[in-house]
Amino acid sequence: MKSFKPTVLIILFSLLIGQIETTYAIVKPARIFSSNMVLQKGIENTIWGWADKNESVSITLNGKTVKAKPGKDGKWMAKLPVMEYGGPYTLTLKGKNTIEMTNVMIGEVWICSGQSNMEFPVSGTKNALDEIANANYPNIRFFTVSKKVSKDPVLDLDNGEWSVCTPKTVPAFSAVGYFFGRKINQDLNVAIGLIHTSWGGTDAETWISGETIKNDPDLAGRLTDLKTADLANYGASIKEKVKTLLGEFPTRDNGVQLGFTQNGFDDSSWKSIKAPQLWEEQGYVGIDGIGWYRKTFVLTKEQDSADLQLSLAKIDDNDICWVNGVEVGKTIGYDIDRKYKVPASALKEGKNVIAIRVTDTGGGGGIYSKAEDMYALAGPTKMSLAGDWKIKFTEVTSNISVGPNEFPTLLFNGMINPIVPYGIKGAIWYQGENNATRAKQYRRIFPSLITDWRAKWQLGDFPFIWVQLANFMPSVDQPGESSWAELREAQTMTLKLPNTGMASAIDIGDGTNIHPTNKQDVGKRLALNALKIIYGKDIVYTGPTYESMKVEGKTAVVKFSNTGTGLKVNNKYGYINGFAIAGADKKFHWAKAIVMSDNTVVMHSDEVQSPIAVRYGWADNPDDLNLYNKEGLPANPFRTDDWPGITK
Repeated sequence: MKSFKPTVLIILFSLLIGQIETTYAIVKPARIFSSNMVLQKGIENTIWGWADKNESVSITLNGKTVKAKPGKDGKWMAKLPVMEYGGPYTLTLKGKNTIEMTNVMIGEVWICSGQSNMEFPVSGTKNALDEIANANYPNIRFFTVSKKVSKDPVLDLDNGEWSVCTPKTVPAFSAVGYFFGRKINQDLNVAIGLIHTSWGGTDAETWISGETIKNDPDLAGRLTDLKTADLANYGASIKEKVKTLLGEFPTRDNGVQLGFTQNGFDDSSWKSIKAPQLWEEQGYVGIDGIGWYRKTFVLTKEQDSADLQLSLAKIDDNDICWVNGVEVGKTIGYDIDRKYKVPASALKEGKNVIAIRVTDTGGGGGIYSKAEDMYALAGPTKMSLAGDWKIKFTEVTSNISVGPNEFPTLLFNGMINPIVPYGIKGAIWYQGENNATRAKQYRRIFPSLITDWRAKWQLGDFPFIWVQLANFMPSVDQPGESSWAELREAQTMTLKLPNTGMASAIDIGDGTNIHPTNKQDVGKRLALNALKIIYGKDIVYTGPTYESMKVEGKTAVVKFSNTGTGLKVNNKYGYINGFAIAGADKKFHWAKAIVMSDNTVVMHSDEVQSPIAVRYGWADNPDDLNLYNKEGLPANPFRTDDWPGITK
């Protein structure tokens, strides 16, 4: 047997010790820092990472060096000197190891956040092939934050790196973010860094930190629940709760086969539930999947001889409806009024049965909205369907995990905290669809989010610009109430915060698609706000905005600001669509409206002798609004009254 010589042993031992030291003491930057990144011009950019507690870290950029010492937790942090536009540079980190980040630019950095319309990729937009083929912008850089929910604030991202904008990198990136950044890049001719951190179908409160949520009267309780929640075993605990609620954990729907749609089916063993009201609000917490509703109504012989109109309020998320075993309608989408026509051939004298198969894909579930929106109309007779129904759950989602909306703060912790305080110019935001049923609450939640982020970044009142909800869902024949209109109002009210802007999308939505493909105009309108408010360009950046209203006899006169070079009606006859007026009875009627020479709009209605309130574009989907300024930007929807709305 051969033996090692002492010198060989010494060398091997030294190499082993060196490897251990290097592994333990290696300088590591936070993942938000990499080659191709953009650092914010005009501020001291904070850079941070981790190293051995005794290690000295030097950071060099463009000939300037700063040093940092790790704390007891191993984290180091330093501020780079203020720099003007320029690059490309190499940023060097040096401790016992050396890291070089190349192709670093000094430019304008923007956070791009929100829900699915911000997440929507360039590959899905109109003219996508041309947009992708022409996306050669070496001074536009992308970083996408991976999706992550977290109970506690995360210190670093799991992955990610900056990339240069090319036809290969642009298809999967946020379309709104890209078109916004492209416009800024073209107009200012500076490097643009876009940090995309969004998640489709999310509530605003999941993007807010615990420090703010703990003071919110509606949300503080859920934050307390989060502190004691076992997220690692969340799925198992929810399954046990479902078993307790239902006596089982149903995994496969077979309601049609069992005859749930039929008039003669015996549902006496089913539980009772109130409608309209989400089932979570009635104790069925944690249930996503399929639930069947049944209700009986009685018709006379005369009533069963004609078609019947069925109104079922709104259903979260999707439904199929039967009357006496005959399918009468189905709808996909949580925020759509259910109105179905029942043929006389499906009806009978005496007992009739409505059966609804509801599919809840997440969040709230069941029938909701206003009680007066649940009825059966048989000729002139309206029968209320609100109140007690029967319910049976036949399938509950088995792959249960903690969703981003299960508790507030989850996405702030997982997707915002790890990138704070990376140097930024501001943020753009496209979200609100998920909060539309709580639009009145959004008046508080949305400003809280902006204030919260500004406090975390410690860059003062940095610019925050958002997209006002686009038009969506079927258009309406008569003026009425609207949760989406109330959400838009809450967004408009948030403009009271300093350094904020809003891009209207009221004319570029799609009534049948919550994700309209025209993201080019959305990005451009966001950029116009930034170019005017932040970068000081002398441009018209927003559409006509309500300023005041006065009554002159039977007419109402509305004055606007932001009219640019003048009001314009996209109608060859000059009539404006979308205005409604009401008198003391608070009933709105469509108004005949025209633009006057002084850029006011004058309107009247034969049904309203003494108008006291005006609304414009007040609907989920106003559809045919045609009032603009001559620069082509649409008038912002508004109302002059403060009467109670329909949202919580």
